[in-house]
Amino acid sequence: MAHLLGAQNLRVSYGTRTVLDGVSLGVDDGDRIGMVGRNGDGKSTLMRLLALEQSPDEGRVTQRGGLRVGYLNQVDVLDGDLPVGEAIVGDAADHEWASNPLVREVMGGLVEEVDWHAKVSSLSGGQRRRVALAKLLIADDDVVMLDEPTNHLDVEGVAWLARHLKTRWRANQGGLLLVTHDRWFLDEVCTRTWEVHDGVVDPFDGGYAAYTLARVERDRTAAVVENKRQQLAKKELAWLRRGAPARTSKPKFRIDAATALINDVPEPRDTVALAKMATARLGKDVIDLEDVSLGFDGNAPLFDEVTLRLAPGERVGIVGVNGAGKSTLLRLLDGQIEPTSGKIKRGKTVQTAVLTQEVTELEPLAEKRVIEVVNDEKSRFEVGGKEISAGQLVEQLGFTQQKQWTRIKELSGGERRRLQLLRLLIGEPNVLMLDEPTNDLDTDTLAAVEDLLDGWPGTLVVVSHDRYLLERVTDHQLALLGDGRIRFLPGGVEQYLELREGGDTAAQRAATGTNSPAAGDQPAQGTPSSAPGHSEAEKREARKSVNRLEKQMGKLDAQVAEVEHQMAAASEAMRFDELKALTAKAGELRAAHDDLETEWLEAAEIAEG
Repeated sequence: MAHLLGAQNLRVSYGTRTVLDGVSLGVDDGDRIGMVGRNGDGKSTLMRLLALEQSPDEGRVTQRGGLRVGYLNQVDVLDGDLPVGEAIVGDAADHEWASNPLVREVMGGLVEEVDWHAKVSSLSGGQRRRVALAKLLIADDDVVMLDEPTNHLDVEGVAWLARHLKTRWRANQGGLLLVTHDRWFLDEVCTRTWEVHDGVVDPFDGGYAAYTLARVERDRTAAVVENKRQQLAKKELAWLRRGAPARTSKPKFRIDAATALINDVPEPRDTVALAKMATARLGKDVIDLEDVSLGFDGNAPLFDEVTLRLAPGERVGIVGVNGAGKSTLLRLLDGQIEPTSGKIKRGKTVQTAVLTQEVTELEPLAEKRVIEVVNDEKSRFEVGGKEISAGQLVEQLGFTQQKQWTRIKELSGGERRRLQLLRLLIGEPNVLMLDEPTNDLDTDTLAAVEDLLDGWPGTLVVVSHDRYLLERVTDHQLALLGDGRIRFLPGGVEQYLELREGGDTAAQRAATGTNSPAAGDQPAQGTPSSAPGHSEAEKREARKSVNRLEKQMGKLDAQVAEVEHQMAAASEAMRFDELKALTAKAGELRAAHDDLETEWLEAAEIAEG
């Protein structure tokens, strides 16, 4: 493969802190590289250096002659006074850009629904990000560098961007360099991973899942005393290996090595124990929306006779395009706004807490230090059945002992988000709502947040475009499709994307004169929705069947693995009669698994309605 660009002995310092120390690396044709590491460890700095947007204190960056590099910064650099069309294609005539298939694909994927003549300054954050991406991606660059490209993009936009980047070049052509906290995106797009830490860059083959496995193996081999990081990584691997059947494809890394690594790791959550704790704290009633409608200023209603019931200990993820009403739904559940019609019923013991996108709640505490803010709330806490101090809790989310004495006004965006989440948990709510919690958080911090939420027994509602997080910390997902209703997603985020690609929207149904099977004539619900042909009792039973069948299939998977191990031993010892019997037994187990999977699909269809 041809060499595209390289760095030799890069060194960068900010004051007394050295961010990069003697870093040498290169990007070749065909490389698809994702950069991971803690916030502030130098990922964005390294990308700016490679893009020749910044000069190092020492060392140099070399590029192949005539190399074309496209670079997207985190900072919005668009001219707000320009119309959208001019901001993307400049003064090029319509026939000039419309004849280019690459440009047409990018326009259709990113800005099809953005007003071509609107000023950039009038756009939302998500629309501005799409315009900036479109401006970059229509260029025929040899290397594309993207710093947090998924910020402000919805699930659908992230999925489109992943497909585009995977097919933009031929297999051994072009170079891609990504900085992102979106772990699904890293796994989907990247074939190599750079970990930036402590002034150095460690390369790994594969995407995020492969990197997680390799990092744990590296630490174990070197006997590095990083107990907390190992346990967090192992729990992530356990979830990756034990994902719900028929939901997502298998992780793209060495399954056998992962199985050996995690065979002694417990499930990420003890759902039975958490459900008992949640019921004790909440009672039977949490929050019920009954025939709720909500609209603003005479526009089409965001919600139209929606019924949504949250159960004790329920963990729900919500997806939808920007503007579909996800944040508004959280405000309804929290009681911040009232519906136009319908009823909202709250249990007597319900205590809600909401992590907003802006995190403005910390502004009055700007002069206080991190540990002081936590100690003001409480000095001892119980997490996962163990009592820990305020300092230990703060350290669990990445605040070192030195960082704990930093003033709030000096914290980064990601650090403020971590601290606000801690404050919410300290208040001991029993209904926690998170609005885009992954904003500004690095992958290690996200893993720590997920680990903390695993032991939290209340009802959890998460709005996020990060599909990895949604399917990691929630048990089922709901979709807001822009037609005023809510749809249950037994197939997870993948099903939502299929619905969107299939045109399952209000406009599509209006054009065809039909209704979506799931939308039906009855209100959608958080637990499987009430649709024609199935009573609410039938749907509850279907959900129970789904959970029961998943456990049975898991047991059969374990039995098949054990029989296959015995078959290998019998084959090696040439015990052919025993091998024949074991082969027949394995076939029976697989057939039983297939039957259960068929039942699972039927139950999921009833649950969906």
